[in-house]
Formats: sequence, structure tokens, C-alpha cells
Amino acid sequence: MIQTLPRSTFFSKYLCFCLLLLWCVRVAGQPTEKIVKVVVAPDHANWEYKTGEPVKFTITVLQYGHPLPNVKVKYEVMPEKMSATKTETLTLANGSKVVAGGTLKKPGFLRCMATATVEGKEYIGLATAGFDPLKIEPTTNVPADFQAFWDKAKAEAAAIPLDARMTLLPERCIETVNVYHVNIQNFALNTRVYGILCVPKKEGKYPAILKVPGAGARPYNGDVAAAEKGFITLEIGIHGVPVTMEASVYNNLMAGALRNYWTHGLDDKDQYYYKRVYLGCVRANDFIFTLPQFDGQNLGVTGGSQGGALSIVTAALDNRVKYLVAYYPALSDLTGYLHDRAGGWPHLFSKENYAFNGKKDKIETSKYYDVVNFARLLKVPGCYSWGFNDETCPPTSMYAAYNVIKAPKELYLALETGHWTYPEQYEKTNPWLYSKLQKK
Repeated sequence: MIQTLPRSTFFSKYLCFCLLLLWCVRVAGQPTEKIVKVVVAPDHANWEYKTGEPVKFTITVLQYGHPLPNVKVKYEVMPEKMSATKTETLTLANGSKVVAGGTLKKPGFLRCMATATVEGKEYIGLATAGFDPLKIEPTTNVPADFQAFWDKAKAEAAAIPLDARMTLLPERCIETVNVYHVNIQNFALNTRVYGILCVPKKEGKYPAILKVPGAGARPYNGDVAAAEKGFITLEIGIHGVPVTMEASVYNNLMAGALRNYWTHGLDDKDQYYYKRVYLGCVRANDFIFTLPQFDGQNLGVTGGSQGGALSIVTAALDNRVKYLVAYYPALSDLTGYLHDRAGGWPHLFSKENYAFNGKKDKIETSKYYDVVNFARLLKVPGCYSWGFNDETCPPTSMYAAYNVIKAPKELYLALETGHWTYPEQYEKTNPWLYSKLQKK
């Protein structure tokens, strides 16, 4: 006999599941806590220096919160993502030591990575000093037909019927919010964009938030919490497949058809994979504007990593977007590696990838998709957040994009973060976005 749970019991279980899932996501993104911790810190509290100014790093190895004496440490100093300029192995008699890190003659970032060996196991810590980061200039340039290319692409996409389809997900709805699995036609016939739409049930007109995804493929739950606060939220996937399937399906796709999707079609600006992605974000906005509950004006976009890139791109391509929040944006200053410095994820032209991607046509295509060239076009206020220790999206690449933005901008630094976020970052950025969108 099948027993139906009371609604209150079901919702409690569903809420617990969502909280557990959120916890798992955050744990997966942040470093795992260990008994031994290697702490590296520059000698300036703000981690910033003038070019030519020397930096010193303090390396401390802690066990249960106390310095661990006589521990062996190997440390390397290097411009981020580049070869080491200094390597040394030493023993920390008192568990801590100050080492000279050198300097940079040009704006950029210098990283110290320390590896301690304790009872045969290695523990790693790092810190990254910024040298005049607000003076970092991009290496990429704007193709002469950049604006014309994207204007034409948007016009062609706009001519495709939206063909919106919505399926209510009763098991995900709560007392105040309806949740739907939606899909719309993308930039060409029979291509689709899928997402999770959350709409407040109370009659009225609401601002909207488009949530754009990080790299990879996965199922999505939608942002019910923001919908409870009075926002329509649409969380989309980018790969043209439903976003409610089992996680194993997406894992199989990433190992198969979607493997290295960020390189697909890179030799042709009209065939590059991200064309469908960038235009799909604009199409998602098209759908939001058809919703009777939308207030017709107040639209924001937010995401992290690839989603940080898509937030900037969407706000640049679509003047209906009024505000954006971007965390550690990827796809920024991709050609950095061609100028002996770090380039943005997915590191298309790094030493490891250059043999495959370092062709003239691929380099030229990258310029039509580089976040730097969209950042130049931004006209709306944005809030940005990242850390100096990001090894996935190097801060050099992110500053290259941030520094060309002429629109109002705010940067909230969480210095020691890598490719993840602290709760305090959301505590700053979410209220910023909510207050802007709900301003009368």
C-alpha cells in the first residue's frame, strides 16, 4: 500500500534534502578541513603591493591550532599559473618562518605555495600577492566586427519562435511558490534552453533574476528561497537538455558528448559552442518578459565562474538587464598565456593546451567570446566578488575584465578564497541585488 505523506511532513523532508544538497555543494567547493593546516600570508594586510615593492610571505604550519615545530616545508614562488621563480626546502624549527617572495615589475599576481610533509602526508597552503591589480590591462583586443557579429546573431535568434513549454513540479512547490520545469527554443530551430522557474504564488508583479550556471552539466533545483522573498527566478542549464534528470546522466554526458565542450567549434566563430550559450541566456530573458507575473522592468542576472562570465555577457548583450552580480568570472582575457601571464578558464592557450588550440583561427575566435570584450560594453551597475587565491580563474584574468568596465561597479574581495565563496560574500551581494531590483 502506498502511503501519502502529509504536506507538512513532505515539505519538511524536502527542505531537509535541499539544505543537505546545498551543504554538500558548499563542502565540495571549499577546501576540506584537515588536522594539519599550512597557512601562508603576505606581509601586507590587504595583500596588495606596488610594482617593484618586495613581498614577504609568512609560512606557518598548524596542528590543532598551534605551530608544529621542526616540520619540513617546500615552498615555491611564481607568477600565477607560470613556472616557479624561486624554490626552497627548509625546516620550520618553531613551526613558522618568513621568506622573501621577490616582486613583480608589471601589474599582476605573485603566488607562494607551501607544501608541508607531516608523518608522510603532504599538506598544501598558498597565498597570492597582488601588484597594482587595478592597473592590469587585458591582452585580448576587440575584433572590428565584434558588435556587428553579435547584433546579427541576436537578430537571427529573435526571429526564431520562442515555443515556451512549462511543466509544474508539484513535488517542488511550496505554500508560497510554484516551481516549473521550463524549456524554450534557443537560437535555432529545434535547439532548446531548459531551466527551473520559481514564481511567487501571491498575485502581483515581481522583479526577476536570471541565474546562469557554472561549468559542467548537472540537475538544478531553482532558487525557491529568492522566490519566497518576492522574486521570479529562472535557473538555466546551457546544454539543451532537461535539468531534472539523474546526476549520472550528466556525468555520462560530460564524459562523452560534452567532454571539453568549451573547445567545440573553436576554429569558427559561428560554430563555437558558446554561441548557443550566450544567445541562450538572452533567450531566457525573452521568456521572462512573457511571464504575466513579471513587472516588465526589473531584471538582474547572477552566477559564478562560467556563470560569472555569463552574467557579464548577458548584461552586455541584453539592455533589458538592469543589474548583475558576478563571482570569479571565467572566460576572461583568454589570450593571457600568449603574453607570458595567466589567462582565464578554460585555459585554452596554456602550455598544456597550446599544441591543440594555439592556432590563428582559434585565437581569433576566442576574441568574440572573451568576457573582457563584453565587459567593455557594460552600461549597468554590477557587484563583483572573488579572491586572490583562485587557481581556476586567475585574478589576473578577472582584473583584466573588471578594469575595463566603465559602468558603476563594486568589488568585494574575499582575499584567501580560491574557486569558492564564503557565506559573507553572499551576505554582501544578495542584499545588494535584491535592494536594487525591489527599489521603487
